[in-house]
Amino acid sequence: MSDTVPETEIPEIPQEAAEAEAGAKAELAVEPVEPVEPVAAVETAEAVEPEYDPAAPAPLNIPRTLTGNADVDAQLERLGDADHLATDGHVEVYEDVHRGLRDALTALDARPGPPAPPSMPGMRS
Repeated sequence: MSDTVPETEIPEIPQEAAEAEAGAKAELAVEPVEPVEPVAAVETAEAVEPEYDPAAPAPLNIPRTLTGNADVDAQLERLGDADHLATDGHVEVYEDVHRGLRDALTALDARPGPPAPPSMPGMRS
């Protein structure tokens, strides 16, 4: 066994191939670029606004007929507030209106009604 490494021949590259390889390396050279100041994200967001946002709140334009009861009519008008809110804000309005309508019904029960007809002895109801 020998400790020597056999010598290998390095093939010669033809002159044309060497010139082509040098030209390719020159094309890959990158020229330095001057740094550009970063643009603030706020400026770009404001500059590009969509014309139509399907997720934006839009009024339903549902007609609300007055009932003649001031408490109930006020709650019906309160429903219109949901038209200008995102859907996650609707729950608060609906719960508020439900509470107001329930209070209006409770107030109707608390009012004294007309007197009951007099009962006659001997009549069964």
